[in-house]
Amino acid sequence: MGMTQKAIKSFAVAVFSVFFLVFSVPALAGEGEGGHEQEKKGFDAAEVIFGHVLNGHEFHFMDIGGKPVTIPLPVILYSPQRGLTTFMSSKFHHGHEDYKDYRILTEHSIQEMGLDPKQFSPQDIVPVDANGHYDASVKVYDLSLTRNVVQMILALSIFTWIMLRIAKRYKKGIGVKTAPQGSQSLMEPVITFVRDEVAKPNLGDKQEKYLPFLLTIFFFILINNIFGLIPGSANVTGNIAFTLVLGVISFIVILASSNKHYWGHIFNPPGVPFGVKLILVPVEFLSVFIKPFALIIRLFANMVAGHIIIICLISLIFIFAELSKYAGWGASPLAVGFTIFIYFIEVLVAFIQAFIFAMLTAVFIGQAIEGSHDHEEVHEQTVVV
Repeated sequence: MGMTQKAIKSFAVAVFSVFFLVFSVPALAGEGEGGHEQEKKGFDAAEVIFGHVLNGHEFHFMDIGGKPVTIPLPVILYSPQRGLTTFMSSKFHHGHEDYKDYRILTEHSIQEMGLDPKQFSPQDIVPVDANGHYDASVKVYDLSLTRNVVQMILALSIFTWIMLRIAKRYKKGIGVKTAPQGSQSLMEPVITFVRDEVAKPNLGDKQEKYLPFLLTIFFFILINNIFGLIPGSANVTGNIAFTLVLGVISFIVILASSNKHYWGHIFNPPGVPFGVKLILVPVEFLSVFIKPFALIIRLFANMVAGHIIIICLISLIFIFAELSKYAGWGASPLAVGFTIFIYFIEVLVAFIQAFIFAMLTAVFIGQAIEGSHDHEEVHEQTVVV
C-alpha cells in the first residue's frame, strides 16, 4: 500500500511538472531575445483557454524560443470546385501562411479578413483567392483528422486492446477457476459495480440485455476523460459534438426500449383529471427530449469547467507576472497548489461523470420499459385474487 501511494505521488509530481513546464516555457522565452515582442503582445488568457478547450489540427505542447512544439495532423479537404486536397497541418505554419489556396483561421485573421465571428471560429479552414481574400464561391467540406478525433481513436484502440487481452485470459481459464490477475483484478470490480449498482436496480431482469451498452458508454466516457487529463492532450469529452452523439445514441436506445404503456402514461396519464392533463401531457412529452439533452449538457459542462479552472489558475501566474515579476513568483505557489487540488478533483470527476451518464441512461431506459412491468404485476395480482 505504501509503495502504491509513493507511486501515485511520484506520478502526480511528474504530471504537474510537465504541466507547469508547458505554460512556463513561453513566458521564460519571452524574457530572452523575443522579450520585447512578448511584452508588447502580453499574455492572452482567453487565447490559451480556448486553444486548449476547442478542437484543433495539431497537438500543441509548448513553445521553445518562441517556436511552438507541436505534432501536426492530416488535413483532408473536399471541394466540388477544387476536388480532394490532402496535406499536413504544418504547411499552414501555425496560421501564418496559406497553402494550396486554403487558410486556417486565427482570432487575428478572422478580424483581418472581416469575417463574421458567429459564422467562423479559430481553427476553421477556409478557401482564399490569389489576393488572400475569403472566396465565398468555393464550398469546402473539412474531413480532417483533428486532435479530438485522433485522441478518441487512440484512446479507444488502447482500451480495446486492454479488454481483448483480458478476454483472452478468461478464455484460458485465468480468473475463472483462479483469482483474477493483473488487469483482470482492476477491470472486474468496475464491471461488477456497473452491473450491480447501475443495471440491476434500474433494469431488473432486462439487465443482461442492456449491460453491454451501459458498459460501453461507461468505459468509453471514462477512457476519454482520463486521456483528457494528460497535459497537452485534447479535451474530447468537453466537446459538445462528442456528448451530442452519445446523447443521441442514448435517446435512440430509450425510444427503441419504450412500449405502448410508456407512451400511454405520457399522452394519457391514468388517474389524472382532464384539466390537469392539458398541462401535464405537454410537459411529459417535452421530458422525452429533455432527458437526453440533460445527458449532453451535463457531461459537456462538467468536463469543460474543470479544464478551464485549471488553465485559469495557471494563467494567474503570468497575469500577475505582467504586473510585476515578484508578483508572478509570489502567485506561483498558490496557483500551483490550487491546480494540483483541482487536478485530483478532476480525476474523481472523470469517474463520476462516466458513472452518472451510465446511471441516468439506465434510469431512462428503465422508465421506458417499466410500464409493461406495472401492467404485468397488476395482471398477476388479479389472477392471484
